[in-house]
Amino acid sequence: MSDVSNNKGNGKENNSCQCFSRGFPVNAKIIETIDETNTRKRTLLFDRSFENMSPGNFCMLWIRGVDEIPLGCSYENGVTFQTVGSATNALFELKVGDSVGLRGPFGNPFTLPKSGEKALIIAGGIGAAPLAPLAEKSKEIGADVTIILGARSEADMIFEERFSKTGNVLLTTDDGTKGRKGFVTDVLAEQDLTKFDKIYVCGPEMMMKFVMKILIEKDALSKAEFSMERYFKCGIGVCGACCMDTLGVRVCKDGPVFKAEMLVDSEFGKYHRDASGKRIPY
Repeated sequence: MSDVSNNKGNGKENNSCQCFSRGFPVNAKIIETIDETNTRKRTLLFDRSFENMSPGNFCMLWIRGVDEIPLGCSYENGVTFQTVGSATNALFELKVGDSVGLRGPFGNPFTLPKSGEKALIIAGGIGAAPLAPLAEKSKEIGADVTIILGARSEADMIFEERFSKTGNVLLTTDDGTKGRKGFVTDVLAEQDLTKFDKIYVCGPEMMMKFVMKILIEKDALSKAEFSMERYFKCGIGVCGACCMDTLGVRVCKDGPVFKAEMLVDSEFGKYHRDASGKRIPY
């Protein structure tokens, strides 16, 4: 999710799940930090879980005195992020015992496969974070899982071991330092997509744009769900900052997971908006 939100909470501690839905942040203490790579990608685990979290949900995380940002739930009690701005850089500096404010889980999650179905998960970069719980839940249900996991380099790749416990992992890196040299789309183009019942995608939007192109060419778009990233302020569908043209959907409330077919005639892969609402072309 994006490191670009500016909505502040009031910091009141309340242990009921109702406070999540009303939008008040709950105090959460960091109990473990895990450096997933040496390129400033980190997991934070908290002393409380996201109640009723489903794969694809996100939380709003308040770094006191800095900002509140949306982050995908990578564990039932944790988030995984990379440093891309002031808020995530400040988050990276927090230690075990420090605390943050949490709201969530929020958003429209992935549609889980059924037992016996074949699921294809396509993860690029930090987009692996919300897909790892999906892979684990899918295996638990009894689905047959295949993962295409891509990163810029071996040093940037996250959750390889975690994914490997759920199914067959096909690795690709831009520079060839791990797995196949190339992109997830190179591996995807070689797959027989008729054998998959569900396809799930998360990663940089331009990566997802080219994934969509292949899915259309292979007549597999109707099987796919994409997890989207946009500028969030409130995270609960009130402010409208994350509305997408021409659909009018709110990514925080109607997404972040969308049926791929919905996105074909939208702004997807063309532009997004900054904090002021200005269009930023890809």
